[in-house]
Amino acid sequence: MKRETLFIAFSTQKGGMGKTAVTVLVASYLHYVKGYRVAVLDCDFPQHSIVRERRRDEVLITGSGYFKRMAFEMYGKGGVKAYRVRESTAETAVGDAQALIDSSEKPYDVIFFDLPGTLNSRGVVQTLSAMDYIFTPVSADRFVLESTLQYATMLNDHIISMNRGNLKGLFLFWNMVDSREKTPLYEAYENAIGELGLQIMKTPLPNSVRFRKEMSEDRNSIFRSTLFPADKTSLRGSNIDSLADEICEILKLTGDGKE
Repeated sequence: MKRETLFIAFSTQKGGMGKTAVTVLVASYLHYVKGYRVAVLDCDFPQHSIVRERRRDEVLITGSGYFKRMAFEMYGKGGVKAYRVRESTAETAVGDAQALIDSSEKPYDVIFFDLPGTLNSRGVVQTLSAMDYIFTPVSADRFVLESTLQYATMLNDHIISMNRGNLKGLFLFWNMVDSREKTPLYEAYENAIGELGLQIMKTPLPNSVRFRKEMSEDRNSIFRSTLFPADKTSLRGSNIDSLADEICEILKLTGDGKE
């Protein structure tokens, strides 16, 4: 049965919250581990961080015998293909996504959009309204929380509640969680979030330097990459697998994409 392609964005107006890193990690997990067909549209002009990361990953494979063997084992003999990463803009993103869908022999399950971190950028609001779901990282910092709640409330009140566009749901999730922070603090914040009519996911992501580390020729372990899944050792304790599984439940993606 043909699946409808879902448009997803990890989006926030607060910089430094790791939306690009989480986009790569979840996209790679869903594609390489769960078997879903995904693509990524990098609309974050002018840096286009994910497009540049893909190029760095490709260069590393070319120059490393270790990574080259890994790529041959994974991609060779009719194996999985790397998911597409395309450069786009907030203004042209929806049209570019449709062009990807139209040009593909097989349907995509999910297309991820990495958007600029400000609503003032041209085309951002219109593209956000075209998403099926938005996932917004938030931390237990008062200024970050206030900014994020203002952003999420605006989207909830002016797009979801008013039935403008395709947006079916917006979900917040805790990111950069410090294990030393007390549970009652998060419970108080979650109560406040709930009073605003917003939803918070069950899975938190820890504060860890591994989220900022891409593939490197200095180490063989892989966590964040556009061409490989995270290895089991690096994945352990990151909660990326649990977050991705929770997202699949929300998206109603069941089983695996290989069927």
